[in-house]
Amino acid sequence: MPQNERPPESGSSPEVMDIRGAARYLHLSVDTLYRYACWGHIPAFKLGNRWRFRRSSLEKWMQELENGKK
Repeated sequence: MPQNERPPESGSSPEVMDIRGAARYLHLSVDTLYRYACWGHIPAFKLGNRWRFRRSSLEKWMQELENGKK
């Protein structure tokens, strides 16, 4: 593992993640997360031509899924 990369279990994910970091955080494949982002099924935004994911938005989204909201 590269020196500046932390394992997802450490609980200290950065606030804004790229698609690989968010996929690790959510335990999804990059391809699945990319499809979810393109379809608007997950909170994400594009910075230039790259998808970015805000950890706090993902946590809120997961909480809503858990509570049965869409």
